Amino acid sequence: QVQLVESGGGLVQAGGSLRLSCAASGLTFSTYGMGWFRRSPGKEREFVAAITRTGTETSYTDSVKGRFTISRDNAKNTVYLEANNLKPEDTAVYYCAASFSRLGIVVLRNQQNYAYWGQGTQVTVSS
Repeated sequence: QVQLVESGGGLVQAGGSLRLSCAASGLTFSTYGMGWFRRSPGKEREFVAAITRTGTETSYTDSVKGRFTISRDNAKNTVYLEANNLKPEDTAVYYCAASFSRLGIVVLRNQQNYAYWGQGTQVTVSS
């Protein structure tokens, strides 16, 4: 069965950094586009970043551009989210997800196009 397991979350001061990881199993990882989403307290889950199957294209929500970097290692079946210069408003549960869509990076911004989800990892940024 497909499993996505996030790790790397924690408590960090504003301006700090975290590296989130998502290890995938039970699927042919290199055939899936991957995304990171987050849910802040009292808000709906939102798109953060996505990367295509080969890693040649990436996309970010405006609020994290220049601070977050998504990457993947298909040999390790793992996708990463490097989060720098963290702000209190980045506090959320971060989820990774896998999409079998072949329609490109724009489609990967839409959480409805994802078939598999992890359980999430908490990121808390103190001011």
